[in-house]
Amino acid sequence: MLSRNEVKDIQSLCQKKHRQEEGLFIAEGVKILDEVLKSDHVIRKVYALASVCSTLPANIHAQEVTEAELERISLLETPNKVLAVIEQKKNNTPLVLKGKLSLVLDGIQDPGNLGTIIRIADWFGIKDLICSEDTVELYNPKVIQSTMGSFVRVDTHYLHLEEFLEKAAVPVFGATLDGENIHQIKKPSEGLLMIGNESKGIRKELMKYITQPITIPRIGGAESLNAGVAAGIILSHLT
Repeated sequence: MLSRNEVKDIQSLCQKKHRQEEGLFIAEGVKILDEVLKSDHVIRKVYALASVCSTLPANIHAQEVTEAELERISLLETPNKVLAVIEQKKNNTPLVLKGKLSLVLDGIQDPGNLGTIIRIADWFGIKDLICSEDTVELYNPKVIQSTMGSFVRVDTHYLHLEEFLEKAAVPVFGATLDGENIHQIKKPSEGLLMIGNESKGIRKELMKYITQPITIPRIGGAESLNAGVAAGIILSHLT
């Protein structure tokens, strides 16, 4: 049976402050847990229904819970059989830009957008995602859920973008409204694809680092595209 303190501790991980203090985050669902189990992430504890507990490796610290208990700790409207408390990873992987395409995100605010972009990056084999410091936090529960487990294969870095771009010795493709048609661009062997904020686009001070502005040609009347949709369309042409 879940103690009151356990419920309180798990629920506190909804808040960024507590996630950072504890160095922990939450992931829910059998699919995401399967992805985490195949990775090098450290699982602190799993709370799961009996049907899931019986399938977990012996070395996983798991506690069987009822559906009612899972509802108390779940952040989802419809709890999905299992909730895992996982240790955040220190991203010490050296950032190598040469010989591959990487993604740069400037001020993405919506957790669903970031999670979707991570999933898209994983689909197209993008290994590194460089985010501005004001981009939504990777370990936000909505981000983690939206990635459907892809966060374990994409290294997400939070950097001061001006300082980073000043030193980046590869082409920078910027998604703008008045760039070159993506259908007419030769696939690059290396570079950075920069996607801007959902409503404001790429901020002015970063525009000078773009070596090749690119755009998705508009046929209809929509003013703009969702950041995740735009990233997917562009990557399908650049990769």
